[in-house]
Amino acid sequence: QGAMFRCSARCCEDGSASMQEVQRCIERCHQPLAQAQAIVTAELEHFQDRLSRCSLQCRDQAKDALDSGGSEPKVRGQLDACLASCGDQHLRLVPLMARKMRDGLAAIQ
Repeated sequence: QGAMFRCSARCCEDGSASMQEVQRCIERCHQPLAQAQAIVTAELEHFQDRLSRCSLQCRDQAKDALDSGGSEPKVRGQLDACLASCGDQHLRLVPLMARKMRDGLAAIQ
């Protein structure tokens, strides 16, 4: 953020620049931060979407099992195991997600 502040400050040093030029200059200074935020947000949303789809599939399986006459305690146990499996699968994806964020952020600089 210090570099962004210094960049923005330099935009204001040119006394002959119009307000519009100064504003465009400041926006260019902020662009890397906006790109970084977009990369992180996209990765997190993708991760959450995958986790959500996995848990929805578990719930569908549990509903199907109940509709087929499965006992509630047994189905609840299967649902809990399925959800735990979703959690485990997605915990393993965290390092990959972090690496993709790191690579994306490195490409900005």
